[in-house]
Amino acid sequence: MRPLLVILTMVSIAACGDAPEVPRATTHAELVTLFDDWRAFEAPTLVDGVPDFSPAAMSAKRDQIPYWKARLMAVDTTGWSISDRVDYELIRAEINGFDFDLRLRKPWERDPSFYVMVYTSQSDVPAREGPVIHTVIESWQYETPLSDDAAAELATRLRTIAPLYTAAKENLTGNARDLWVAGVRTIGEQLGRLDDLTARVDHPEVTAAAAEAAVAIRDFQSWLDASSDAKTGPSGLGKEAYTWYLQNVHLMPYTWEEEVTIMKRELARSHAYMKLFEHRNRDLAPLNKMDDPVTYERVMNQAVTEYLAFIDEAEIHDVAPWMDVALREKINPYTEEAGLRSFFQEVDYREPLLMRSHHNHWIDIARIREDPHESAIRNTPLLYNIFDGRAEGMATGMEEMMWAAGLLDGRPHAEELVFVMLGQRAARALGGLYMHANEMTMQEAAEFAVEWTPRGWMAPDGWLVAFEQHLYLQQPGYGSSYITGKVVIEDMIREVAHIQGDTFTLKGFFNAFNDAGVIPLSLIRWEMTGDDTVYRETLEAW
Repeated sequence: MRPLLVILTMVSIAACGDAPEVPRATTHAELVTLFDDWRAFEAPTLVDGVPDFSPAAMSAKRDQIPYWKARLMAVDTTGWSISDRVDYELIRAEINGFDFDLRLRKPWERDPSFYVMVYTSQSDVPAREGPVIHTVIESWQYETPLSDDAAAELATRLRTIAPLYTAAKENLTGNARDLWVAGVRTIGEQLGRLDDLTARVDHPEVTAAAAEAAVAIRDFQSWLDASSDAKTGPSGLGKEAYTWYLQNVHLMPYTWEEEVTIMKRELARSHAYMKLFEHRNRDLAPLNKMDDPVTYERVMNQAVTEYLAFIDEAEIHDVAPWMDVALREKINPYTEEAGLRSFFQEVDYREPLLMRSHHNHWIDIARIREDPHESAIRNTPLLYNIFDGRAEGMATGMEEMMWAAGLLDGRPHAEELVFVMLGQRAARALGGLYMHANEMTMQEAAEFAVEWTPRGWMAPDGWLVAFEQHLYLQQPGYGSSYITGKVVIEDMIREVAHIQGDTFTLKGFFNAFNDAGVIPLSLIRWEMTGDDTVYRETLEAW
């Protein structure tokens, strides 16, 4: 630790007046206690079940950030294992994330979508993407039929929506136009989710509470819409702030400019290699889409079987029975074709084996439940989507890495689709980067993604492009994480293979990688190599 820096920080806290005492700690168990205390502090105060994001409440939170920095710096990690020191760094990243939100991002003030309360499907990463209110209702978690106690609890939560939106009208003083306009849409999307919820749970108390919530949602949406014309400011955070967030919160070793370079390179490579594979396959019969639910169900389940058999037989990583369950549970229902399906359906209905590699997401989530890490800090989803490079980078990286490992042998058109998908990720990521630089509006970023997604499979008026560009504007670093995460993982394979020499195996690499948890890649790299240089060289010291 840095004793002088700790002392100076504690002096600055004391100068603020009635500052709490900074306890010292020397054990990992005490670090876990600090983590629990930190999470309790980071959560908003609840007033009758409604979170308080008022200016006064958030100002009070910001005043306490120096205390939490000092408390973490007062932990003496001398003699700790690398694994325990990684846990320490996870708390540092979360403190940086909340500090950044309090200073700059301020979703409770700038982003109406922060107040979306109802979601009906599970996210494929450990915590929902983007800034999400703490009291969000994940209705898919409720098992039906509901007990009376569960129905009463759900109804009580639904009844907090009206007072929350009354408070939100006071809190939302920002001038970020794109975020505001997108919020009109996302707040209204809850109406359909409430219909789905009430139909699924079929309980009179929930139905009544949902009807009250719907009135509040419509009123809030109308208020947002009426206020839209007055919102004229930029929504992006700027290149410098983006870079700081990337390096100090998501712990990625890049700048805004470096990420643009990486995305341009991958966009060019995706289109070039797609065309090369198309040329090689030019005399083959076209790859047709599945067009009936019976075939779809059979082929999708067959793809799960084939994928996990490949992972096992090719010695990629250990395979457990719960992985099969996790992948089959997330086979989406068949949908009839009406023009373009969503981009990923256009891929999946042609070659489902490729998307099973991307669904490594569901294996990650099941592993947290079925084979949890021994550290309580890593078994709780990290705040601020700090996990994105690992979660999205691994899922995206598996598509290309498993192709290289032989998963798609004998499926020549599937190789084209690897690069179709890479092109879509690069195009949308560039749009996200340009939005944060305030060089593109959200609409322009969406148009860019549509134009440069291969084969015209991104519908300009579809829900996917709107959802993605909005998310990437809300959550800096997310849009690029699919590819930057993939790039870092590829570099980790190079580095670990160099260190291990002839003893290196893919199975050994991926088992160790997975065992580390869904945490930033720079910290996994430190655990796997013993070298924290890549992590430290971009981190701003406290």
